Amino acid sequence: MRRRSASMGRLLVVLLSLVGWLHVGDAAAQTGFDCPAPPQPYGPAEAEAAMRVAQDRGYLWRIEKDGRVSWLYGTMHVGQREWIFPGPLTLRAMQSAERIALELDLLEPGTQQKMAAAIAIRPNAPPLPAALALRLKAQADAACVGKAVTAMRPEVLAMTLVALSGRSQGLDPAYGIDVMLAGFGRTVGKPVLSLETVEQQLNALLTDDPAEVQTLVTETLDSLENDEVQIVLARLAEAWSESRLDDVAQYAEWCECLKTPRERALFAKLVDGRNPGMAQAVAALHEGGKTVFAAVGALHMVGPKGLPALLSERGFKVERVTFAAVRGGA
Repeated sequence: MRRRSASMGRLLVVLLSLVGWLHVGDAAAQTGFDCPAPPQPYGPAEAEAAMRVAQDRGYLWRIEKDGRVSWLYGTMHVGQREWIFPGPLTLRAMQSAERIALELDLLEPGTQQKMAAAIAIRPNAPPLPAALALRLKAQADAACVGKAVTAMRPEVLAMTLVALSGRSQGLDPAYGIDVMLAGFGRTVGKPVLSLETVEQQLNALLTDDPAEVQTLVTETLDSLENDEVQIVLARLAEAWSESRLDDVAQYAEWCECLKTPRERALFAKLVDGRNPGMAQAVAALHEGGKTVFAAVGALHMVGPKGLPALLSERGFKVERVTFAAVRGGA
């Protein structure tokens, strides 16, 4: 298999580890393009029927300390429409916790405002070279995005186009699991908390170096134009749907995108580098006397530096919850 580009690996890490801007905003169909159907909301009767047959997906751990039980849940920030309903084991865990904790609470207005300001085009930023800007515009037009998306910093626009590239396979940021969890908490009156700040997430990702921006946009467009990213995204999504944690744990071995020191350093920064802070936040919430259902991107859950391992080191009893096989495939 041909080795995939650096930014393809980087952007798929983002899909499983960073959130906040992965939505289309005011996307609208563009004349001359075969645009994906917009996200379809559920009506009350359809939602009730979907809840009755919802299946457990993703990765769930029971964590216990000081006589209290909390939960860890590994998510995808893109998903299929039917995935937004939690299965019975996941739902019981959510209901039993006193608080919901996410990387970021995307439904909190202050979070949205900070994110929008941070990812907007910088007034004094050097423009992309003309040929590169035309390539980026062509991909944005083909993705049928609207003005709110094209007003993003070019590297963020490129990342967003990667997230949107899964729509041809039914994977849409609008059906991301984190947004569902934020809505669930509000619906049942549970506090919804953020484990990180907007600044922490974006500091791990954005750069003001014009050369680095050009490199990131170029490599991302290479992956989009060659359809490389869809292959890996499809495997990650299928693994999440079927709760195959081994596929996520072995991501570095099969993605062909973490071969160089630069790529591995970026992965360590985006994933392993953020895990101690999130583990500390989860532990502090639990040890403060209130149980928590803490949900973060699935890549944060694997290996000796993953959240389950770090919380075990902090004295938590950590047990993986096994889900039944998904009926009817992904």
